[in-house]
Amino acid sequence: MSDMQVAAIFGLSGLALTADERAFFARVNPWGYILFARNIADAAQLRSLTDSLRLLSGRRNVPIFIDQEGGRVQRIRPPLAPLYPSGRTLGAIHGHDRAKGLRAAWLMARLHAFDLAAYGINADCLPVLDVPVEGAHDVIGDRAYARDPEIVAEIGLASAKGLMDGGIMPVIKHIPGHGRGAADSHLDLPVVNTPHEALSATDFLPFKALASMPAAMTAHITYTALDAESCATMSRKVITHVIRKEIGFGGLLMSDDVSMKALSGDFGERADRIIRAGCDIVLHCNGDMAEMEALAAAIPPLKDKSLARAKRAVRGLGKAKDGHESALRAEFQELLAAAC
Repeated sequence: MSDMQVAAIFGLSGLALTADERAFFARVNPWGYILFARNIADAAQLRSLTDSLRLLSGRRNVPIFIDQEGGRVQRIRPPLAPLYPSGRTLGAIHGHDRAKGLRAAWLMARLHAFDLAAYGINADCLPVLDVPVEGAHDVIGDRAYARDPEIVAEIGLASAKGLMDGGIMPVIKHIPGHGRGAADSHLDLPVVNTPHEALSATDFLPFKALASMPAAMTAHITYTALDAESCATMSRKVITHVIRKEIGFGGLLMSDDVSMKALSGDFGERADRIIRAGCDIVLHCNGDMAEMEALAAAIPPLKDKSLARAKRAVRGLGKAKDGHESALRAEFQELLAAAC
């Protein structure tokens, strides 16, 4: 396998690598992988799958991502991991007692880290920093911590620290903010007409507070006040002037899933626009081989600033601080029980 890594994160089709996937990944050498419920059956199978990705890549710290938020977005479920509450529940605890809310957020993320590390997964697409507004689509909904951007920032920071204390890479999402979207970007392209000043004062605020995080995922949303022609994922204006400069995010920037219907054009065109706009990494989730082949032909290897960001992003992987798992689980359950 080449030492060069293609600037992509790819999904897998099933519970184990197929022969075609092995050949494709060995040839292409994507920077990372992402797992979904279709890739999970039991503990031994999941650990075998992540071990095979690590062995195939030849990298001990190859990033293996998952969406393990809690609530309705939780790919690993009982008996492999407990059911966790939604982000909104953490916000409700914070509303009653700020200190307990922040502690609950750190605890839940730290427990995610225990769960994920046991299966060889080292990156979690969390925290959700979107600030929902009245009338927005429910695709974010109770995944959000609160409607107050200051509270979202506080809880998001506690969650990110919990993951990093467990040796897991957090991915802040969906930069520069998905909370105002009136459509589900999995199905359609949301268009937000809010003035720049209002976006800066609300939607951007949590991302500014977590601008030092190692990785972020873009929003497939068109903000007409920022760039009326292109969604954020494909907008050099948004990435250069808003995400990099105004928000100040200096970490690895990955697209949201390139197969979502918010985007148009063939997959080669999508990848080219995303990279040219300034994203470091193209994310493709569904494991469709024909789509991945088209993307691989259009995505360059990691280099220059993108390569430097990718190297920084993986520095903390696997470096968990000491923690007594059973005691932390008991403390988290006590906080939840007291909040009910």
